[in-house]
Amino acid sequence: MDAASSSAAPLRLVIFPWLGFGHLLPYLELAERLALRGHRVSFVSTPGNVARLPPLRPAAAPRVDIVALPLPRVDGLPDGAESTNSVPHDKFELLFKAFDGLAAPFAEFLGGCCADEGRRPDWVVLDSFHYWAATAAVEHKVPCAMLLPSAACLAVGRERQSSSGKPAAAPRYESEQNKQYSAKDGASGVSIAERYFLTRERCTIMAIRSSHEWEPEFLPLVAPLVGKPVLPLGLLPPSPDGGRGASANANGEHATVRWLDAQPPSSVLYVALGSEVPLRAEQVHELALGLELAGTGFLWALRNPSGVPDADVLPAGFQERTRGRGLVTTGWVPQPSVLAHAAVGGFLTHCGRNSLIEGLLYGRPLVMLPIFGDQGPNARLMEGKKVGLQVPRDEHDGSFDRHGVAGAARAVMLEEETRGVFVANALKVQAIVADKELQDRYVDEFIQQLLIRGRPCPASS
Repeated sequence: MDAASSSAAPLRLVIFPWLGFGHLLPYLELAERLALRGHRVSFVSTPGNVARLPPLRPAAAPRVDIVALPLPRVDGLPDGAESTNSVPHDKFELLFKAFDGLAAPFAEFLGGCCADEGRRPDWVVLDSFHYWAATAAVEHKVPCAMLLPSAACLAVGRERQSSSGKPAAAPRYESEQNKQYSAKDGASGVSIAERYFLTRERCTIMAIRSSHEWEPEFLPLVAPLVGKPVLPLGLLPPSPDGGRGASANANGEHATVRWLDAQPPSSVLYVALGSEVPLRAEQVHELALGLELAGTGFLWALRNPSGVPDADVLPAGFQERTRGRGLVTTGWVPQPSVLAHAAVGGFLTHCGRNSLIEGLLYGRPLVMLPIFGDQGPNARLMEGKKVGLQVPRDEHDGSFDRHGVAGAARAVMLEEETRGVFVANALKVQAIVADKELQDRYVDEFIQQLLIRGRPCPASS
């Protein structure tokens, strides 16, 4: 349903994601989908992040206003660092401190919009770290929707995916990692948990990038947990062709795609572990040696560990020993084009939500190596769907070794019986992710709920 077919006037929304591309890109996708239905969106971020966003779809661009709020400087934060993938993980708290400096500029921006009746927003949609933005929305009497992480992440402790029927609890190392979310000793002085609860308190509804088909076990648990209405957005998958006027030929000329052109069908394991938290040097070595032991072809989009000389990033002789069947690249990779390529038969991923959805959009079975945040719950959700296998980890410290990597890679790529199961189930999930009508319906239902909940009903005659 678009605005032209509805009796209601088009909505005006402000969308303000967190400063990570795992947040920016899907909610830019949401902004475009809203704009394509005739609604007006102000998409807020910082100048550096805005400069790195992909171009808007031509049909959506006239209704999406990109708003760049300069990020304040903070001592210790690298110059020009405005997103999580340009800040070392141990300096994320400095990024939060700088981010909190946007409170006054955002309040001024929102106040200016509200002062002009023609620009007054109907809704503010924001991530769970933005407690001060939610406060500004309350002060200006604009209803606010908070973007939630995955339902599986919120429902940790209620997971029911082990074969024994007992709850599949988070491993001990993950539970220890999660304690950092309550820590208040960082530069910003506000814990991640506090940010979440303060934002939630000020919001009218919750919105979640999920669907009943994707998380049937967990999505019904979320509303009772958060105590507010929860509106699924669908999965917001990217268009398979990019959809933004990007040149398919340009991606086809990329060195990685040309290399794939020379590989047999379904022979290559694509390895990419996200841009936010690189592996430590010893973990990179174990992963490399595991890929070597596995014997499968691989294309590895590697982010170098911080502070490690280039010559020491990979094990000595690794590239020579795997030449011909393996390619390691440290530059930008056109991930959708790689995942869509016929030579790719599987995806070794950290299980970030964007990567999972992109991989399964093309029906790729998964080798899963979650690192932090919601990635562990995401991996357990996918393992429950039998679309792949997690690399075995030490329960206490989360370490893994080359033999675990090799075993998981062989099971997904080379062993006929297990691969057949994983491929068949990945194709079942692909049918959900790639169902355009289904995903559009979730966006349409979200819009209808915003119209119902955010505007007073007309008086009956």
